[in-house]
Amino acid sequence: MRFFAAIFLLLVSCSSPYMGKGVYGADEFVMDSYKIREGKFSILEMEGKDYEELSSEHLEEYKDVIHDDDVLQIAIYHPKRQDLTQAVHTIGQSVGYQVVDGKIHLPDLPPICVGGLTRMEAKQKIQDLYLQQIDDVEVFLTYRDRKIKRVELAGLVSLPSVPVDGKIRLFDVLAQARVPSNANLFKSYVIRNRRFLPVDLYKLLKEGDMSQNIVMRGGDKIYIAEPSAATLMVMGEVGCEKVIDLPHGFTSLREALAQARGIPFTGDKSYIQVIRGNILKPKIYTISWEHVVHLPNDSLLLMPGDVVYVTAKPITEWNRFISQLFPSFSWLQVIGRGCSSWGLFVP
Repeated sequence: MRFFAAIFLLLVSCSSPYMGKGVYGADEFVMDSYKIREGKFSILEMEGKDYEELSSEHLEEYKDVIHDDDVLQIAIYHPKRQDLTQAVHTIGQSVGYQVVDGKIHLPDLPPICVGGLTRMEAKQKIQDLYLQQIDDVEVFLTYRDRKIKRVELAGLVSLPSVPVDGKIRLFDVLAQARVPSNANLFKSYVIRNRRFLPVDLYKLLKEGDMSQNIVMRGGDKIYIAEPSAATLMVMGEVGCEKVIDLPHGFTSLREALAQARGIPFTGDKSYIQVIRGNILKPKIYTISWEHVVHLPNDSLLLMPGDVVYVTAKPITEWNRFISQLFPSFSWLQVIGRGCSSWGLFVP
């Protein structure tokens, strides 16, 4: 009998909520939720990761100039020289005007040096050269392709790259790349010169925070992560233990429990625990169902790597323990009856 009592106490102690060091209540959980609401880099700070502040220089437009291998698209307008306008237009539409050794070649003009000029400067130079031969000519110039001055994209995007011009910003690049609504913006990032830029894509795309809308430069790299790149777990006495994707970098405790199909009658609603941080030295919050019901969603926020654990009621563990013993009792009774029939006594 003592053996069975010891087994029962062990089962109950293993399934009871952890009450040791590093355990905090709902007040601490609410305060940390305010930090999570501040965004990606506040969450990274809570995870013990360092980051730099986004410099205002990243938001400034810069002078963009024409480089070798750029391909220009040029068109001209003249009310009478249809032959010239058609020739320039045909080449511009079919292959474009590639810059080689800083120069391009246009019909009826000698090689034109455009390397190092801005797009508007190159346009004016070409127009001035044509005006030396014919009056009333107007030139239109844009980029057809840029092999060096491009932003490279990877992950959940529909375009491999987007050209830059000194003015195009991150929001415009992402719009062209058609980032899906379920992309994991928390785990997505921008790299410049082999360093991560401290840009919060969730704030930019979902909250319209233009302080994150940096001007893009040639050679920048953008990676858009899959929805499952950041997750949390809900375990224990819930309707369905579940791994939950966090595409925004956070979710509410209420939403997480709802996705796990709630807490059945076997669960102890007075001890809902959130385990956060290093498993060797976790930060554990103990929250009751009353907090979940009455506090606002954004006051009880979960972040990537969190584990939500709902303990079982003591009576639940007792019932399970008894149900496990029944097969053993039945087996002993069969053995006892058999031995009795053989004239043996089983204590």
